[in-house]
Amino acid sequence: MKDGLIYELESQKNFFLKTVECLDEKDSSFRPNEEMLTVAQHVGHAAETIDWFFDGAFGENGFNMDFDDYTEYLKKYKSFDEAIQLLKDSTAGAIEKIKSLSEVELMEPITGEVMKGAPKLAIVNGITDHTAHHRGSLAVYARLLGKVPSMPYEGA
Repeated sequence: MKDGLIYELESQKNFFLKTVECLDEKDSSFRPNEEMLTVAQHVGHAAETIDWFFDGAFGENGFNMDFDDYTEYLKKYKSFDEAIQLLKDSTAGAIEKIKSLSEVELMEPITGEVMKGAPKLAIVNGITDHTAHHRGSLAVYARLLGKVPSMPYEGA
């Protein structure tokens, strides 16, 4: 069970990194219009959401659903390279968390507002889905910048 969850987390990270490998630090502040996230903000948000899912399912306080001023909060992400490192670190932390949990803990139901009643291991599916959403947005951003994102599944 754990091996499958770890594989899924590694795969989502690798698919994300493969898709955005055409982007670089110069692209950090790009966004199609002022109401949209920048490249760095997309990556940073995707990275921190990995931690949000784990904190929500396994932490004492559950899912933090306070999204007031979240748009303002995301302005802290200014560097593509730093956000990519955060994604790598968040994925590594998630894998270590999976390794530290028992199968019983992974199967306990989620009690919070998000994915309520699902076994806690289901957050890995949530992470994969959420990361894919932002990966797709960044593929569009790359095209708008005149770049061609790589097929994420090649060599996977």
